[in-house]
Amino acid sequence: MFKVKYRYLFILLLAIYSYLNILFTEGDRLFGYQINSLVFFSVLLLMVIAVWESNRLLSDLANELKLGKIHPLILFFGYSVVSVTVIALIVTWSLSVYFGEAAHSTLTLKLALGFAFRVNLFLHCVNAIYFFIIQYKNSQLEAETLKKQNAEARFEALRNQVNPHFLFNSFNVLSSLVYKDADTSSKFIDQLSNVYRYLLFNQQNKIVKLSEEMAFLESYIYLLKIRFQDNLEIKKDIADHLRDTYIAPATLQLLIENAIKHNVVSRATPLSIKVFSNGKFIIVENSLQLKEVKEESTNLGLNNIRDRYNYLCGENTVEVSDNGAFKVKIPIIEAEI
Repeated sequence: MFKVKYRYLFILLLAIYSYLNILFTEGDRLFGYQINSLVFFSVLLLMVIAVWESNRLLSDLANELKLGKIHPLILFFGYSVVSVTVIALIVTWSLSVYFGEAAHSTLTLKLALGFAFRVNLFLHCVNAIYFFIIQYKNSQLEAETLKKQNAEARFEALRNQVNPHFLFNSFNVLSSLVYKDADTSSKFIDQLSNVYRYLLFNQQNKIVKLSEEMAFLESYIYLLKIRFQDNLEIKKDIADHLRDTYIAPATLQLLIENAIKHNVVSRATPLSIKVFSNGKFIIVENSLQLKEVKEESTNLGLNNIRDRYNYLCGENTVEVSDNGAFKVKIPIIEAEI
């Protein structure tokens, strides 16, 4: 506090306030002398300057000379009491020499000490308030930093869950396909490599362009069509002007995978999935034909997407509804994070 940029303005204002306050309560006999008003104000101003500047110099000393568990503010105030006493003694001696009235030196010392201690106590009260405000702000900043680091770590863990889960399903399909059709298996492997290349390339990215996600989705849908044939229908309708907006990597893939996982996909009941844009949202909608025997949940899919978007866009930005059809609304991210 004592090192603030405009400290000399504050010193002047404090001296003016002290001068007016003393005139109102005690007249001009603060030092036991009848003093000219200009000299009186000058003495007060010099004392305020001396008290403030001595504290400014002592603030660094208090940080260096720490004594055990004594709070730095208490230690600082203790040092300032010594310096204020020295200032009062110097003022008393100077006035006695200047006016030649040594008989009044005891009264002058008492009054000088009283004034200097009041100024010093006021300044240290303000400094204590300033100190605790700074500490509070620093603690808030540290808490926010830790919160962000924790969120970053959680987001990284969520992002790293996608690849092994996707690969596990894809290799299951490939293992059943490789003995049936070598050419299709070869193309399947090419598309799988495209998909995995995308996931690997974007592993460290929080977001990707929607156009890149849609290109990745084409390869992923090819893999699904090999597995489900006409039992699965996926329609896409994304507005062209949204192609340069952003989305979390593999979001659409996870939603489609989630729909397939929880719904029946068969010749008798084909599963219909739509991926389309609506304003500032991408919507993934599927018909509801839930499996009677549910697969064991791995807590991926929708939970993963919710958590990632809570990090990217704030709480509860992913909207889910199941009125006749299961819909998930994903907010479009317009600027790169």
